[in-house]
Amino acid sequence: MLFFSRTTTEGMVMGRRLRYWGVAVGGALLLAGCVGGLQIYPTVQQRSITLKAGDLEAHGIGFLTPSAATGQEEEKQAIALVFAEVMQQKRPAIRVVPLAETLGVVNKNGLADAYIRMYNDYRESGLLRHEILQQVGKATGVRYMAQIKVQGFGQSAKERFGMLGFRIVETKTAGVRLFFQIWDSRDGTVAWEATQELHYSYDTTSERQLTLPQVVGRAAEDLVSKLP
Repeated sequence: MLFFSRTTTEGMVMGRRLRYWGVAVGGALLLAGCVGGLQIYPTVQQRSITLKAGDLEAHGIGFLTPSAATGQEEEKQAIALVFAEVMQQKRPAIRVVPLAETLGVVNKNGLADAYIRMYNDYRESGLLRHEILQQVGKATGVRYMAQIKVQGFGQSAKERFGMLGFRIVETKTAGVRLFFQIWDSRDGTVAWEATQELHYSYDTTSERQLTLPQVVGRAAEDLVSKLP
């Protein structure tokens, strides 16, 4: 019969734990080179109706309040801000009026009630009333107005590798579907429009999820690059 002292038993348990931790750490180090793997799948369809090269530089563009699918309403202002910033960076020759400035001018000029009616009508009919759009264009000092519609957004995370109850690598995914229009405030017509569906995926050890503004920012880069 063999007898083990308490010290020997504790040493064996500690040894096993250290080996397990060694395997976990080693696996994490081996996988470190795999973390990243950014994959972006954009699909853009655009149609230029009356907007021509140089028009935006000559007349400027302002952002209207975006519309968003149920569940994303609180992100509307952030979405417009992201788009305006991308346009300012990618097309510095264009005068861009961000949403906050548009709203301030609208309120200052007593157009708040008319603007709200126009926005509500757009959500129901897809139409921006000419007389109100023209007033907003004159108040902001730009001819073209940008309207963004978030038609869908989703995000998920899938564990790819874990050990001893610890999550090591997750694949984060997100997808967004946008409809982007540029209206001519002078005659109330759509001058340019595009749809963008983007799927965003990458591997990470972080618990942070991809946010709607992050994904929209990447989609905005594609859409702005298609403008005349």
